[in-house]
Amino acid sequence: MSIDLKQLKYFLAVAEEKSFSRAAERLHISQPPLSQQIMKLESELGVRLFARTTRSFELTVAGKALMHEAADLLGRMRMTIDTIRQIDRGEVGRLRVGIVGSAMWGPIPGLLEQFQSQFPRVTWTIHELGPNDQWDALRGKQIDVGFWREPKIDEDMLRNAGLRQELAFREDVCVAINAQHPLAQQDAIELIAIADEPMLTLHLDQSAEPRYLIQCCVNAGFQPTIFQEAAEPQTLLAMVGAGLGVALMPSTTSRIGWPGVRFLPVRTNPPSANLYITYPTQDDAPVVRAFLKILNPAGE
Repeated sequence: MSIDLKQLKYFLAVAEEKSFSRAAERLHISQPPLSQQIMKLESELGVRLFARTTRSFELTVAGKALMHEAADLLGRMRMTIDTIRQIDRGEVGRLRVGIVGSAMWGPIPGLLEQFQSQFPRVTWTIHELGPNDQWDALRGKQIDVGFWREPKIDEDMLRNAGLRQELAFREDVCVAINAQHPLAQQDAIELIAIADEPMLTLHLDQSAEPRYLIQCCVNAGFQPTIFQEAAEPQTLLAMVGAGLGVALMPSTTSRIGWPGVRFLPVRTNPPSANLYITYPTQDDAPVVRAFLKILNPAGE
């Protein structure tokens, strides 16, 4: 048996119009090929679908049953095609987003809100992970995209891992300092001004980011004295608020208004705290493509 969807579409048009001529006009074809397709369908099924007389044109019992089933089948097929197209456009699916904690103090919440608004049928989840854990999760396909900060990953490492990294948001480093500290009265400072201050930093073995910030201090002319390390940025800010030292933080951190802490811009050559997005290059992931389009609508 060989029945295609075109035959069912033609049959349904004739059944609904109760006329071969009107059905042919509706389908934008001539009447002879339409009649041939209906005859072929009847032959394939081995049943009569229409009771034709010189005065009447009616569906048989089998024809009425097929009309119902064909309408349902074609309707479901249209829904299936529409869903497939939505999936290809990234409008349906799931997105697992890895982030470093400080990213949620910046533009990421607004980005996710925009994504949800434009793609309401996509479910997304946030996974707060350090850069090293995100790297492993991306390669293990446990997350779809990851956000972390400077330093940028070496291109050869990315290529070997089947990943791509792109700049998502530009941002500078600022100095988080106790509000009672004499330097806190200034609008901006040079980085070397904190050379004699105890430095608070994220764990040096957690990612390359804290080591990068230490190197920025070295480039500014001093070797910082690491007083304490912590796992989370908010722990660093709590220690700064207690007067235990200073910390280098992304400038968007100042949005949270931490008690007892001032955030001072670095006046000359501020270190970068750029936020990068990393994602697989080999997978066909329409949802990721849709997310990247919102992140960079110009496709630059």
